[in-house]
Amino acid sequence: VRKNVKIIDKQSTLFTDFFDFDNNLNIGHYFNGGKILNDSSILTSFQGYYYSKEKKTKFMDSVKFVNPKYTIYSDSMLYFSETKVVQFICPTDIVSKDNYLYTEGGWYNTITEMAEFNKNSYLENDHQKLKGDILYYDKKKGIGHVYNHVEAIDTTQRIIITGNKAEYIEKPEYLMVTDSAVLINYNEKDSLFLHADTLLSNHYGEKDRIIRAFYKVKIFKPDLQGKCDSLTYSSIDSTVRMYYDPVIWSDENQLTADSIHLFTTNRHLDRMKLYNTPFIISREDSSKYNQIKGKNMTGYFDRNQLYKIDVFGNGQTVYYPKDKNDIIGVNKAASSNLVIFIENKKVKKIKFYPKPDATLYPLEKAPKDELILKGFIWLDYYRPKSKDDIFLWGE
Repeated sequence: VRKNVKIIDKQSTLFTDFFDFDNNLNIGHYFNGGKILNDSSILTSFQGYYYSKEKKTKFMDSVKFVNPKYTIYSDSMLYFSETKVVQFICPTDIVSKDNYLYTEGGWYNTITEMAEFNKNSYLENDHQKLKGDILYYDKKKGIGHVYNHVEAIDTTQRIIITGNKAEYIEKPEYLMVTDSAVLINYNEKDSLFLHADTLLSNHYGEKDRIIRAFYKVKIFKPDLQGKCDSLTYSSIDSTVRMYYDPVIWSDENQLTADSIHLFTTNRHLDRMKLYNTPFIISREDSSKYNQIKGKNMTGYFDRNQLYKIDVFGNGQTVYYPKDKNDIIGVNKAASSNLVIFIENKKVKKIKFYPKPDATLYPLEKAPKDELILKGFIWLDYYRPKSKDDIFLWGE
C-alpha cells in the first residue's frame, strides 16, 4: 500500500506512505517514516514491524514517543498492544519535566506507569543522579527502588552515596540507602568516607539538604576520624551533629562528649563544639595519657588541623610536661576554664583562668590513683585507619 496510508487498529492509527503486509506470516512493515497516534500520544520512527499474532510492534530507527508527561527517544523499541507494555532493547532516553532517565534494557507499562530498568540505567534531575543494576519505578507515585551497586551522585554538594538497596521519592525529594551504605564527600585531596547501617537524604528546595546516618556510624578522613551511633548534616548551616557516644580522633587526640557538633566553612573544618562531659585524651606512651575534661569545649581548626581548644567550666587536667623530649613529671591541675594550644599535633601549652589548683609530681612519686581522671576511656581500637575500616566495629 502506497501514499497517504492510514491504518486503524482499535485505539491506534498508523500514518505512512509505504506499508507492506505479508498474509502468510501475518507481519506488517512500514518504511521511509511512520506516525502512530494513540489517545494523547504520538510515536514516530523511520520503520516498524507489526506482528499480528503476537500483538507486537517493533519500532526501528529514530524512534520518538511523545505524550504530555514524558518523551522517549530510542533507536529500537518493542510495544505489546494487548498488555500496553513498552520493552526497551537498546540505549533509550526518557525525558520529563522533573527528571531524565537513561536505560539500555527494561520495560514500561503505559497503563499502570510501572517500569523496570535493568541495564546501565540511571535517573537524573537538576542536582542528583541515581543509578544501580536494577531500577523499579512507579511514575504515578513518583517512587523508585534500586538494587545492587546503587550510586546517588549530588554534584552540587559534591556527595556520593552508595549501597545495595535504595528507595527514592520524587516529591518531596527523599532517598534512603541501606546494605553497605557509604557516603563520600569528595574532593581532590582528602575525601571523607562515612558508613552507617542506613543513610537518609532529604531535599527541601535547591540548597537545603539534610542527611541522616544511623546506626553504627563511622567516619574516615586522612586528617580526621569519628564514630557515633547517629549523625545529621544540614547544608543550610554546614554543620555535622554527632549523637550517642560520639568520638572524634584528630591527629593524636581523642575527643569524646555526650554530643559533638562540627562546623564547616567552604567545605573545610572551622570549629567544633563538645557538649556535656567532654574529654580529650592523647597518649604519651603505653601507660601515660594526657587528659583534659570540663563541662563544655570548643575546638578550632586551621586548614583542617586542630590548633586550639577552649574549656568552659570544671576544667581538669593530667599533663606530662617535657624538657625537649624527656618527660619531667606529671602535672595535675583544676581550674574553671582552660585554653589548650596544640602544635605539631600535640598539646604544647595549657593556660588556666582563674589561677589553678595544681600539683607537679615527679614521675616516681606521682600517686597512680590520681593519674586517671573520672570518665577516662581509651577507644583507639575503634579508630578507622583507612577508608576500608569504616565497615569494622571495634574488636
